[in-house]
Amino acid sequence: MRGTTVPPGTPCLAPRNGEPPIHRLEVADAMPFAMGTFDSIGPLSRAPFPHRHTFHEIVYVTGGTGTHVVDLARWQLRPPHLCVIVPGQVHHWENAQDLDGFVTLFTDDFLVDHPADRELLRRLSERPWLSLDKASHDRMQTLITELHQEFQDGTESVLRALLHVIVSRAARLTEVPGPSPARAHAVAQKFAALTAQTDLWTVREYADQIGVTPGYLTDVVKNAIGRTPSQLIREARIREAKRLLIRTDLTVRQISRRIGFADSAYFCRFFRRETGDSPGDFREKHHDWPHQSIVSEQPPT
Repeated sequence: MRGTTVPPGTPCLAPRNGEPPIHRLEVADAMPFAMGTFDSIGPLSRAPFPHRHTFHEIVYVTGGTGTHVVDLARWQLRPPHLCVIVPGQVHHWENAQDLDGFVTLFTDDFLVDHPADRELLRRLSERPWLSLDKASHDRMQTLITELHQEFQDGTESVLRALLHVIVSRAARLTEVPGPSPARAHAVAQKFAALTAQTDLWTVREYADQIGVTPGYLTDVVKNAIGRTPSQLIREARIREAKRLLIRTDLTVRQISRRIGFADSAYFCRFFRRETGDSPGDFREKHHDWPHQSIVSEQPPT
């Protein structure tokens, strides 16, 4: 994902009509990586308004109160927590007070030494709010602190190595399986990245973009991820439709076109089949978002 870092002070990209703002990573030099405390990163590290990133974010919270909203899930702070947010996800903070910990920001470009980490990050983002026991917290805090110290010293190769260890250790917490063989895994990674970054809505469109056949794409994605491209595309469509229904004032017809449906009636049938609600009913149920009660169940540990 090129061109996602900008000089400090550069205005955010203008969102499409009705969508949340899109933030790019501000860096003072060419390295697409930044890290610091909530205070040193600044107010956007705890932004109270829904927004998206063109970069990855790992949030390690060791203290504070409030609620973190990631897409359609709301998590009340009970530190320590580890959170992974990938490009395209919508998130914001509510009533955040005295946040303590570290925020790590980096683009896909920074993962050049360990490209398989892109898939691990994507899977971690599906379970974005991890509670850590004392032993896991002690190990992760040591790694995060070392990463922060290395960032201040400025050795890029060591930063990449430490980030890889952190992502791998976080994946162990969720029992995320490791990468599959090189070519197939690279194709699966590219597919996963495109589902978050593009407006492609059929398996053939993804296959053409990646440069493989639809059959090959189906095989490698199913083997690497455990689900077919069609399933993942449906999930991406529903996820984006929910975001737009809740976060924007776009009409159902406009939303259906935004996610690749020329026929809004067909979109409504698709949405009801996948969610149990019509788009209008879903929007009505969430009309007061984000002022709903916090989810009662705790995220997986």
